[in-house]
Amino acid sequence: MESVFYIIIITRVPIEITIKNMPTNLADILNIVLMISVAAVSGLVGSFALMKRMALASDAISHIALPGLGLAILLNINPLWGGLVALVLGAIIIWAIESQTKISTETVIGVVFSASLAIGSLITPSHELEEVLFGDIATPSVMEGLVGLIVTLVIGFTLLMIREKIVLSMVSQDLARTIGLKTSRINFIFLLLFSINVLLGLKFLGVLLMGALVIVPAAVAKNLATGLNADLWLSSFMAVLSVVVGFLVASATQLTLGPVIISVATIFFIISILIKLVLRR
Repeated sequence: MESVFYIIIITRVPIEITIKNMPTNLADILNIVLMISVAAVSGLVGSFALMKRMALASDAISHIALPGLGLAILLNINPLWGGLVALVLGAIIIWAIESQTKISTETVIGVVFSASLAIGSLITPSHELEEVLFGDIATPSVMEGLVGLIVTLVIGFTLLMIREKIVLSMVSQDLARTIGLKTSRINFIFLLLFSINVLLGLKFLGVLLMGALVIVPAAVAKNLATGLNADLWLSSFMAVLSVVVGFLVASATQLTLGPVIISVATIFFIISILIKLVLRR
C-alpha cells in the first residue's frame, strides 16, 4: 500500500514523495505504537544501565535471546516466546552467579553472552539468521501488540517507582542495607525488566541492534542532561525520536528499519557531542 504526499514549494511545482508500507490497519498501527513505547522504555532502561556501568552488557543481553529464538524457529512456534524463555533464564542465571560469587555483573553477562551466541548460531537456521539478527522476525497480531504495549507500560512504571532505590544501591550498598533495602532483589528486578524490554524490541531491531537502542539515546542524555529526572526523560525522548525518524526514513527509502533507527540515534549522539563542546566554550 502506498501513501502519496504532495508538497507545493514557492515555485508552485508539485513534488511527489511516496512512502511505502505505511500502516493501513489496526495491527500495523498498534505495531508502530508498540515500537514507540518500547523506545521510550529503552531510554529509561539505558539511563540506569549507564549509571550501573552496563553499557556493553546491554548489547550482550540481547544476544542471550538467540538460542531461544533459534529453537523456537526450529519448532515452528513464535520466536519471541523462545526469546522470552531464554532471556528470563539468562537473567536468573546471571543474577544467581553474581549473588553467589560476587563476580561483576558485566563479567557474568559476558560469559553467558558468549555461550548463547555460540549455541544460537549453531541451532538457528541459516535462512532465518538475518531476520533474527536484524529484526522483522514477525508482525505481531493485535492481541500480541496489546500485550506488548501493556508490558512496556508496566516496565516503565516499575522503573520510575524504584528509581531512587536503584540509584541508592549503586551509590552505597552498605547504606542501602542499613535502611533495609535488599540490593540483590533490586538488581534482579532491574535485570529482569532489562531483559523483557530487550525482548520486546527484538522484532523490529533484532539481536544485533537492540542493545544500541538502549545505550545510544542514554549516551545522548548523559551528554546534555543535568540531574537524574532530566537524564531519564531526555534519554526516553531521544529513543522515541530516533525510532520515529528512523521509521519515516526507512519507509521512504525502503531500507531495513533496524539499522536506519540506530544510524539516526548515532547521528543524534554525534550532535550531542558537538553541542556539549560548544557549551563548554
